[in-house]
Amino acid sequence: MTPSATPPLLAAEGLHTYYGDSHILHGIDLHIEPGETISLMGRNGMGKTTTLRSIIGLTPPRQGRITIRGKDASRLSTHQIIRQGIAFVPEDRGIFPNLSVLENLHMAARKGPSGRDEWNLARVLELFPRLGERLNHMGNQLSGGEQQMLTIARALMTNPDLIILDEATEGLAPLIRLEIWVVIRHIKSTGIATIIVDKDINALLPICDRNYILNKGEVVYHGRSRELLENPELHKQYLGV
Repeated sequence: MTPSATPPLLAAEGLHTYYGDSHILHGIDLHIEPGETISLMGRNGMGKTTTLRSIIGLTPPRQGRITIRGKDASRLSTHQIIRQGIAFVPEDRGIFPNLSVLENLHMAARKGPSGRDEWNLARVLELFPRLGERLNHMGNQLSGGEQQMLTIARALMTNPDLIILDEATEGLAPLIRLEIWVVIRHIKSTGIATIIVDKDINALLPICDRNYILNKGEVVYHGRSRELLENPELHKQYLGV
């Protein structure tokens, strides 16, 4: 890990995670600084989602350490981790289908751990005007793209320091994917740190400051986007492009 005057916003050190007897993660190390955007890349089944679930406490690692702002968070529950200013946007979106858009947003609304509260309903609806047109729609009445917008909007309503996006644009129509990438760039511009898992390498590299490639539960590459762009052999070997 690169030494710095202050500890990373979040760091994972030597994570070993299992599903039953299946050893999925084999010593994952990663870190993210405040305001930074990083990606986790790799083919399907290489441990990206498990890494995110380990970080957020949904699938706790059996070995290793997770720190938030330098403090050990390895034994914290998921809701305790979220209260540290970490927002998680899961692949299945996780909205409440029988609540309206407005109710989904109001349930998440709170100040961040430092008291920050600039992400309120008005600002979220400015970023997602389509949600403003559907405030009274139930969650299960939204399209897949609208559900993804709602999930990201709900995460922003917690005023987080870090948003974790698992499969940010998976399964969405091309125009909706473009909208989501615009939103992600806007989030980056506001100083919120972001960890992104997505298959669209061409969209990820211009946005991300650093990138991790996972293969069979191990980090096989870590570097800046320019370095990865200049190394097409890595793309072929680990990303299938």
